[in-house]
Amino acid sequence: MTDPVPAYHRVLVKLSGEALLGEQPFGIDPPVVDTLAGELVEVHALGVELGVVVGGGNIIRGVSAHEQGIDRITGDSMGMLATVINALALSSAVERRGVPTRVQTAIEMHQVAEPFIRRRALRHMEKGRIVLFAGGTGSPFFTTDSAAALRANEIGAEILIKATRVDGVYTADPEKDGDAELLPRLSYQEVLRRGLKVMDAAAISLCMETGIPVHICNVHKPGNLRRAVLGEEVGSVVGPGEAR
Repeated sequence: MTDPVPAYHRVLVKLSGEALLGEQPFGIDPPVVDTLAGELVEVHALGVELGVVVGGGNIIRGVSAHEQGIDRITGDSMGMLATVINALALSSAVERRGVPTRVQTAIEMHQVAEPFIRRRALRHMEKGRIVLFAGGTGSPFFTTDSAAALRANEIGAEILIKATRVDGVYTADPEKDGDAELLPRLSYQEVLRRGLKVMDAAAISLCMETGIPVHICNVHKPGNLRRAVLGEEVGSVVGPGEAR
């Protein structure tokens, strides 16, 4: 049997902080982190150059902090620091499985991670290391979705995979509407026009400008991430052209 051939050479995966929660209301669930690390290692084993942007919503979200009385810029800064905690946890779990990693942050903190330097990130990936990008964009008011779109463009990723807790994009909330249908293919324009909660508008607009497709899949279903990288039909894909 021949080895499977990935559809993409360089991939950027966006993991939400909530994906690290498990059944907990807050924080990091180590068994869940270990499972996610296994999914990333499976993709890496295909020979793919892999970058990961991780969110921080399992610890704190800037918008939520602002609603509780914390200054928005301060809250966003706290959220960016939360992404570093998550990236370090994920890095440790991946390395326990024998794959080298590097954590790069948009906010400099030399004692725990490298600063984001595009050429260095590319070199790490060429050497077979998984690069985890933390700290969002380094600026307030931008989500980690925007950071993922930005980093995907900076490293020349061929696809941005948004690994979530849902199976893809639906016509309605499937938990509330039993008739909701999965939309396997959508255009960037349709996502923006219909206000679908795929990624924030800034992230979708940037991907539309540069033509990077966005693949949404459920990372908690074993093998889904690998199937997406192999180009199989799983979840939903947002790209150029009209929806099918």
